[in-house]
Amino acid sequence: MKRYLLLLWSLLSVVSISAQTLNEAQIRQRVNQAAAAMKTMHCDFVQTKHLKMLNDNMVAQGKMYYQQSSKLRWEYTNPYTYTFVLNSDKVLLKNQQRNDVIDVKQNKMFREIVRVMMSSVVGNCLSDDKTFKTTIATTNSEWIATLVPQRKDMRQMFQKIVLHFNPQRAVVSCVEMIEKNGDRTLITLKNIRTNETINAAIFAVH
Repeated sequence: MKRYLLLLWSLLSVVSISAQTLNEAQIRQRVNQAAAAMKTMHCDFVQTKHLKMLNDNMVAQGKMYYQQSSKLRWEYTNPYTYTFVLNSDKVLLKNQQRNDVIDVKQNKMFREIVRVMMSSVVGNCLSDDKTFKTTIATTNSEWIATLVPQRKDMRQMFQKIVLHFNPQRAVVSCVEMIEKNGDRTLITLKNIRTNETINAAIFAVH
C-alpha cells in the first residue's frame, strides 16, 4: 500500500510541475481549446466596483448566460435589477422602467464593447493581438492574463483588463477592469456550469 501511495504522489507531483511550467503559447492554446469546446455556460457573479473619487465600493450580484458564439445574457438581481442581452447583432437593455433595443452594427463603440465582453467571458481575447498587448503570468492556483489596449478607442475606456483563469478548466474565473480614470470593476464568476441546455427565451430580444 505504501508503495502505491508513493507512486501516486510521484504522479501528482509530475502533473503539478507540468501545469506550472506551461509557457504562454501553451496556455493560450489551452484557453482557446476550452473556449471552442464551450457551447454554453451559465453562472452566478459578484461585481465589485471601486470608485476612485468616492473611495467606496459598490457590490452587485447576478447571473450570466452564454451560448456560442453570439448570445450573452448579463442579469443583475441584487441590489437592483438590470438586464443586458446580446443576441447576434441586437442588444436589449432592460430595467424596471423601460426596454431599449440597439442594433450593434449601427454603433461602432458599442460593437467594440460587446466584442470585448464576449471574448472576455470565454477568454479567447488572448489571441486578439490587434486590440490588446497580452502578458500571462502563472501562480500555484491560477493563470493571470493582463490585456493592455492597443487601439485608441479602447484606451479611452480602459487602462487594462486582467483575466484570472482556473488552470484545471482553462476558463475565466474572475475579470478585473481598470478604467482610464482609475475606477476598478472586479467580477467574480461562481458556480460555473458548462455545456448544459439553456432555454432560448433567456436570449430573447424584443
